[in-house]
Amino acid sequence: MRDDIRIVLVGDGGVGKSTLVTALIKETFIVNVQAVVPEVTIPPEVTPENVTTHIIDTSSKGDDQEILETELRKANVVCIVYAVDDRTSFQRVHEHWLPLLRQQGINLPVILVGNKVDMRDEDISHATVLEEEVVPIMNEYREIEICVECSAKALLNVSELFYFAQKAVLHPTRPLYDARDHVMKPKCTEALVRIFRLCDMDGDSILSDAELNEFQRKCFNTPLQQRELEGVKEIVKASRPDGVVDGGLNVEGFLYLHLLFIQRGRVETTWMVLRRFGYGDDLSLREDFLNPDFDVPPDCCVELSPGGYAFFTEIFKRYDADGDSAFCPDELDNIFGLSPGIPWKRGKFPESTVTNAAGNVTLEGWLAQWSMTTLLDHKMTLAYLAYFGFPGDIRDGIRLVGRYGGSGGGGGNSALRRRKKGKLQRNVFLCYFVGSVGSGKSSLIRAFAKKPFTDDYSPTTRSTTTVNSVDVKGSEKYLVMQEFGPYDTSVLQSRRQLECCDLLVMVYDSSDPNSFAYLTNLRKNYSLDSVPVIFVATKSDLDYVEQRGDQPPDIYCRELKLTAPVYVSVKGGQIASVFQRMAAITRSPQSATPSLLLLRPQAWSAARIVGVTALAGLGLVSTFVAYHAIKYWWTNVIHSRTSPSSSVLRRKEL
Repeated sequence: MRDDIRIVLVGDGGVGKSTLVTALIKETFIVNVQAVVPEVTIPPEVTPENVTTHIIDTSSKGDDQEILETELRKANVVCIVYAVDDRTSFQRVHEHWLPLLRQQGINLPVILVGNKVDMRDEDISHATVLEEEVVPIMNEYREIEICVECSAKALLNVSELFYFAQKAVLHPTRPLYDARDHVMKPKCTEALVRIFRLCDMDGDSILSDAELNEFQRKCFNTPLQQRELEGVKEIVKASRPDGVVDGGLNVEGFLYLHLLFIQRGRVETTWMVLRRFGYGDDLSLREDFLNPDFDVPPDCCVELSPGGYAFFTEIFKRYDADGDSAFCPDELDNIFGLSPGIPWKRGKFPESTVTNAAGNVTLEGWLAQWSMTTLLDHKMTLAYLAYFGFPGDIRDGIRLVGRYGGSGGGGGNSALRRRKKGKLQRNVFLCYFVGSVGSGKSSLIRAFAKKPFTDDYSPTTRSTTTVNSVDVKGSEKYLVMQEFGPYDTSVLQSRRQLECCDLLVMVYDSSDPNSFAYLTNLRKNYSLDSVPVIFVATKSDLDYVEQRGDQPPDIYCRELKLTAPVYVSVKGGQIASVFQRMAAITRSPQSATPSLLLLRPQAWSAARIVGVTALAGLGLVSTFVAYHAIKYWWTNVIHSRTSPSSSVLRRKEL
């Protein structure tokens, strides 16, 4: 909500614009005032809405037309003033002033101000004037928020005039209500229906007393007494009997209650509700509500917090209407009706996560999907936490974790140095799958998501992402698997993307003699030694063929200090715990990072050099003792190899 307002007064000369401004600030009637009063600024602490208010008086003279138009362009609300005792000034409201605003392209709330009401003939009824003369104008010009009759001389409705002007800016009626048809506008109805659904915690389409009280507390920070709750329901029931069901308000009753607020001039009540649920003046959810500031340092990533997992679990159970622990398409449509829609349609959802035999998303798959989303695009998760009604600050639904251990923010250390750390405390890890066309990457990934094997070959033409959980020593970890199709090389040449990769899964077809060479060529052409890696040989159910290249796969892996390739057959259901191995590597990346493993022999050599140097410094006596110790050890070794009986004797002694 804005914190300052510009109110511009326009109208014919002599209608009392300057006198109204003077009467407001002096709180008395001044007979002789300036033709145009200088801009008046009212501080927020003296206004009901706690906003800084600027009041600008204008001249209707032709010479001042340019100044008038400038002020109108800067205005937030326009007060068109006429004198009730001057018929011409009233006629010029709809003949000149309202058309002028439209000609200037000014789409602002307008307040009609009938001044000098103390001068009106006593025989003329106030209600008659409004009904016969003002209402037709308001029906024609929907920008008119309200008509206020006042008197600067009698100090009648002067402060109220400027309060209504403030209110027209801060709590406008036009976005909510169609004054001509006397109904709420569609966007207002849509927003209030969504709010109703968020407050209906048990999903029975009725707001119980407890739910109404929670709504009241959330919006107005105060509960309702039982008699007040009953009074609200009685008001609704009096005009909309079908709006109260089983002692609670249904959505029709909830909407009618807000219609009454608007029609009775309490539009600010409805606006308080809308704003509390994140809506802006255009009745869209505000950007700062959907995407609050959340900085992620380069050495950190984002995961769901325990509160985030609990929230997504709770709403899954709330919207699982049939209680089968899976979301069918209708249930997905229902929950995503609170938002712009399912955000993963381009990602082959729900194929991207765990489903039951019917293809419906299970709770396991639901949590896995949001774990993946949070890792790859935490801003999307924040937005959907807001759409789904996360209680409190939506940033509490996610958390920062160090990408390579710790809490992150470690400064400029390279990814390689940071991967030297011990076991990581993260829960979600990103795995890149690379391999030649037809090597079986997609089938392996589908098996990870518990999808059945199919012989139908469909080449991957764009990046796909799949997620599931793996149990590692009693701890659940999520692996996010990305396959890039023909874009392997573009990913591998991006340092930023490689730093995000927790495990590089290099897949080759053990029945294709050229498949492994594709991987070795990738490693020759791109700097991949600092990325943890595992080699997987697929299609082990087919005839084994020798891989062409400088070295066989097992020798190649041995040269990199890696474990031998893992042989699997997705078709045969022989996975060899490969996913558990992947999860174990992501937790201890130093165990499969070639550049770190290749450093280890150098470290041992250095240790030996230090040991020899220290030994030389001990002097002749130490050298003599060491010589005899070595001689004793060497003699025992020789003796053990030439005397079987003594070997048996030592084994018994041990």
